[in-house]
Amino acid sequence: MTHWLIAPVVLPAMLAPFIVLAARYHIGIQRAFSVAGVVALIVISAALAWNASDGTVEIYQLGDWAAPFGIILVGDSLSTLMVLLTAVLALCVLLYAIGSEWDDRGTHFHALFQFQLMGIMGAFLTGDLFNLFVFFEVLLIASYGLMIHAGGTARLRAGVQYVLFNLIGSTLFLFALGSIYAETGTLNMADLAARVALIDPAETVGIRVASVLLLLVFAIKAAVVPLHFWLPSSYAEAPAPVAALFAIMTKVGGYAIIRVYTLIFPPDVEVTSGLHDLWLLPAALASLAIGMIGVLAAKRLDRLVAFAVIGSMAMVMVSIALFTPTGIAAALYYIVHSTLAAAALFLIADLVRTGRGNVELTAQAPMAGAALTAALFFIGAIAMAGLPPLSGFIGKLLVLDAAFDTDMMVWVWIIVLCSSLISILGFARAGSVLFWKAHSVTHSEDDLVMPRPTTLSYVAVGALIGLLTLHTVFAGQVHGYTTRIAATLFEPTAYSDAVLNTPGKLSKPKKEGEH
Repeated sequence: MTHWLIAPVVLPAMLAPFIVLAARYHIGIQRAFSVAGVVALIVISAALAWNASDGTVEIYQLGDWAAPFGIILVGDSLSTLMVLLTAVLALCVLLYAIGSEWDDRGTHFHALFQFQLMGIMGAFLTGDLFNLFVFFEVLLIASYGLMIHAGGTARLRAGVQYVLFNLIGSTLFLFALGSIYAETGTLNMADLAARVALIDPAETVGIRVASVLLLLVFAIKAAVVPLHFWLPSSYAEAPAPVAALFAIMTKVGGYAIIRVYTLIFPPDVEVTSGLHDLWLLPAALASLAIGMIGVLAAKRLDRLVAFAVIGSMAMVMVSIALFTPTGIAAALYYIVHSTLAAAALFLIADLVRTGRGNVELTAQAPMAGAALTAALFFIGAIAMAGLPPLSGFIGKLLVLDAAFDTDMMVWVWIIVLCSSLISILGFARAGSVLFWKAHSVTHSEDDLVMPRPTTLSYVAVGALIGLLTLHTVFAGQVHGYTTRIAATLFEPTAYSDAVLNTPGKLSKPKKEGEH
């Protein structure tokens, strides 16, 4: 057992109150400690990912209490990949928040940012469903504060909508947990996997209801149609760095579906048969279509990016819903791409707002720093639309390949290709209005006097674009790694053995006949 596994949760949990209590009125000290903490998170997360890359499953038992009775954290190749992705994203977002001074437009930004990281890291590392619920609530409470950072009527209205939808999800989550515990007597995921497999097929009503409720909860987090209504306004109205960090929030829902429905309710278990192909896949395809139509219809750049997030997450869900090793491998590759591309576009939208005063998709006077901002937007749009040569194109090819031998192959290919065309048209329209047609508008010298984005802001966006480029260059190695992760998910023996057979203060009692 290594204590490093709990560090991604404990470090931000300790930094947040320290920033509030010791550096409340000193923004420079807050920035220094926040950046130092995120850099430390990257180092720790990289070490954990490296340790798990050979299939090692690391277990941390809080209080040294053995599973399934104690609280445990599990560091396998999937969870450590997501933790590392979160840490890297957090650094880029934090640098942008500092460079643009978004962190100084309200109170407690850095403390809330650290609490948000604590919740996200805990959700990825936890080994039981109840603590998944707890970490969901931690990250949601922090996100409520970040949503309304710097105030504003529109932001507050979107925040209330965000709160209401997620409270519904939290309530459903509690109902699901109650049903599962009533049926099995445990909430530890590894222990649940063993107990669900032993349930008599004639007595599965309770566990079927619980599995459907869980899927609804995770679908809300992943903004799957028809549970997506909260996302466009919430992400569009949120401060740009907050919206960029929220790019990983929908992935928490996708991660939870992968973890729960490959470990506890795999496709070959009769209890949940048909749940993924009959329900999840059609909903994901509908989400993809609606998301990209929203991109084409959006009248503001921030809402365009928000709908692009729905579409890109739908691509992930289409691949997940196939529930095959190739599908999960493609989904994990696309998760990394989608997170980086969405975050970059939210920050680019803020560069546009800074340079031109608004993000309305109407022809106006040229903006400050238009050339560099236009170049970044062009690259980000190519990535999100899935055009070659960037990783979005590779990711979509992987998803299409994963669907090739399935019954829904025709529908998947048609909707993915048509939605890609629609997204290209939507991003092309936005780019031409913002950067090309601007030169045809009559303007005075005063129109050009707008604040220019800072160098650090461009560095943060450039870092995300650079990571997308690396994700493309090393696509073979990354996909090979995600393929190995998918293989372990469909052969979860190592995960279950590590969780249930690690000794602690109170080991799991042996069943009859065991010696």
